[in-house]
Amino acid sequence: MTLVEEFPGVRVRAPGKINVFLEVGARQDDGYHDLATAFQAVSLYEDLVASHADGFTLSVTGSVDTTGVPVDDTNLALRAARLLATETGYDGGVHLDIRKEVPVAGGMGGGSADAAAALVACDALWGTGLSSRELHTLAARLGADVPFALAGGTAVGTGRGDALNPALARGRFEWVLVANPDGLSTPKVYAELDRLREEHAAQIPPAPETPSVSADVLHALRAGDPRMLAEVLHNDLQAAALRLRPDLGAVLDLGVREGALAGIVSGSGPTLAFLVETRQEGYGLLQRLERAGHDAFQAHGPVHGARIA
Repeated sequence: MTLVEEFPGVRVRAPGKINVFLEVGARQDDGYHDLATAFQAVSLYEDLVASHADGFTLSVTGSVDTTGVPVDDTNLALRAARLLATETGYDGGVHLDIRKEVPVAGGMGGGSADAAAALVACDALWGTGLSSRELHTLAARLGADVPFALAGGTAVGTGRGDALNPALARGRFEWVLVANPDGLSTPKVYAELDRLREEHAAQIPPAPETPSVSADVLHALRAGDPRMLAEVLHNDLQAAALRLRPDLGAVLDLGVREGALAGIVSGSGPTLAFLVETRQEGYGLLQRLERAGHDAFQAHGPVHGARIA
């Protein structure tokens, strides 16, 4: 019996991400914002198995609460599979079985990781043979974070976040992450940022015309120095997320008091990311946060992007 006969599907693993830096430009006429971000892929993974089927179907389980994950055609992974089939002329279907580890609606790109995994898995399952560049092009049509989930590692994203340039990151960065069962809507967080900028135009700088990643962030990543990176973590969406969810601010303060070098809202939230110096220190922080009643877990980065497992 061949391996294909034993296991007639393709398993792909794709990572979640943290935005260690995020600068957001002004709202454009189409409602979107240009941005500049430094992504780091971290060791919380989405596992996806693609199997031959007549139609396009999906099942979802996970170590995190998956009750809010759609299993119809609004799911980004199913959209990715359908897009690949349309673009390559494939006339069959697929069943996607996803096991989630990245918090849902948590600002860590779990849905984007699912979509990236679906592209890689279906390409292999169907033998469509797309190049990395062609997969990246399809990924960019699905969402700004999907190309990074394909690439992994550490990268600078510009435009809508889908124009990627790899960034050198030495060593390993240790993170403690705090999930929250009540997700935050990314469009609502961006809308709140626009309101904050309008309401406080006299007190805060205007939105940058051309967002860019701070050179200090790139230097800290190149140096592999968590203390240096802690000094320059930044997220333009953080103030908006905290205005919508003031309870998150208390958790950020707690994490720093309990030993984190720094804490930041991950993407549009509500997941919080705490940078620590060592894995052992991270474990201690995790225990203290759990004793305070929070759902915490450890991760490290950078890690590889979507690949066949």
